[in-house]
Amino acid sequence: MPAKQAADAAAAKKPVRKDPGGKLDPELSLRLYEQMLLIRRLEEKAGQMYGMGLIGGFCHLYIGQEAVVIGMQSVITPDDAVVTSYRDHGHMIACGMDPKGILAELCGRRGGYSKGKGGSMHMFSREKNFYGGHGIVGAQVPFGTGIAFAHRYRENGNVCLTYMGDGAVNQGQVYESFNMAALWKLPVVYVIENNKYGMGTSIERASARVDFYHRGQSWGIPGAQVDGMDVMAVREAGEKAVSYTRAGKGPYILEMITYRYRGHSMSDPAKYRTREEVQKVRSERDPIDRLAHLIVEQGVASEDQLKDMDRKVKATISEAAEYAQNSPEPDPSELYTDVYVDA
Repeated sequence: MPAKQAADAAAAKKPVRKDPGGKLDPELSLRLYEQMLLIRRLEEKAGQMYGMGLIGGFCHLYIGQEAVVIGMQSVITPDDAVVTSYRDHGHMIACGMDPKGILAELCGRRGGYSKGKGGSMHMFSREKNFYGGHGIVGAQVPFGTGIAFAHRYRENGNVCLTYMGDGAVNQGQVYESFNMAALWKLPVVYVIENNKYGMGTSIERASARVDFYHRGQSWGIPGAQVDGMDVMAVREAGEKAVSYTRAGKGPYILEMITYRYRGHSMSDPAKYRTREEVQKVRSERDPIDRLAHLIVEQGVASEDQLKDMDRKVKATISEAAEYAQNSPEPDPSELYTDVYVDA
């Protein structure tokens, strides 16, 4: 095994980092655990509903990557902005969006966040400062950079978290965005969710270098590589990055080493990797299980209490699924609305 891969493997086995003093903050750790569970159960339900034919079109699940968005969201304010790609359901939950509206949109129903017309990849919430959900690879990066420009222009002190996958990193518009963000010292944190596979191609086959946190060096953008399966490690790195850019120093890049358990989308059989590989990650690095172990080990909560929390989360998701199925379909006249805006 190459030295770099050996080092990554060793780092992945380290336990979830704790707050200063070596102890978990009880309230924080339980909140993070519950939010990761909410994403996991919603995505599992979405997968079931897709298999039942209740959800059509594209559907990209976030199962396995929950620690990235929950850790990052925990270090920003409600006034900060978030923009991401098509693997977006988890980001919506992290932003505080209602599971009912998310599942209704997945089902193409009127009660969805885009009135049933956007589907899995195109949901927005101005109220929660969530700006999508974008289906074109890398297209959200210029958008996020533009949102950061608006923050700087208005001098409101807010930042924009701009997420992208490893498959987007080699897109030209990403580097144009890096240059502009560095030139104008924009308050944007670029979060690369490196789940090892872009569509069906491993990063080793698509990128000359497979560590992406250095990609901003040409423009003087600092970066860091983070264990994205460790929610506390994400928080630690996120706090540093957000503080840096909020202070007016310009953009920051965080590469989150994470892993998706399902295929690229629901139509992907994922034959490019073995079941043993996926199971090994699930058994050794699962972000929810790792935090649960620490919570129980430190006496923050018992296993029974965590199981009770899971039952409540499942009930919330079941209620949301029922709401989605009972929500009416959009009226045909809605086909022509929300296409243009008067300006």
